[in-house]
Amino acid sequence: MAISTIAILESTVSMLNGNNFSEWKENLLFYLECLELDLALREDEPPTLTDTSTPLEVTKHERWERSNRLSLMFMKSHVTKGIRGSIPECKKATEFMRAVEEQFVSSDKALASTLMKKLSSKTFDRSRSVRDHIMEMRDMAAQLKSLEIDISDSFLEEERLKQEKL
Repeated sequence: MAISTIAILESTVSMLNGNNFSEWKENLLFYLECLELDLALREDEPPTLTDTSTPLEVTKHERWERSNRLSLMFMKSHVTKGIRGSIPECKKATEFMRAVEEQFVSSDKALASTLMKKLSSKTFDRSRSVRDHIMEMRDMAAQLKSLEIDISDSFLEEERLKQEKL
């Protein structure tokens, strides 16, 4: 793969900053797959090499080790220092990903809860245009959707109609 293509792909993976875990993970997995570095995330570690290991087993082990090492380095380089400090030291890419996920499952739930409360209690206060109010509500719905919580368009349409009656 050309260096410019790799750079473009790499630029799609933003730094994990605490508010973007789902997007970070999706882009990271896509990047690693495009570069064929996701082997360590898809397959278990092969058995330890011995004196009787076949050349095929040696090759498979070396490919897995390279994938694990590079995946781990890339993941760590795309996590802010503040977050990296709260994640235990890991030797395997899968362990690191699991540790990061554990950090953000509760964070995503808290964010989703906050957004749901804001969205359901949001009222038009005439301090700005109806359009701005609707756009803010759509933005909250988009954030919830990124957290895999789907808000139907009918809910937003009902809210828009309520606001127009005011």
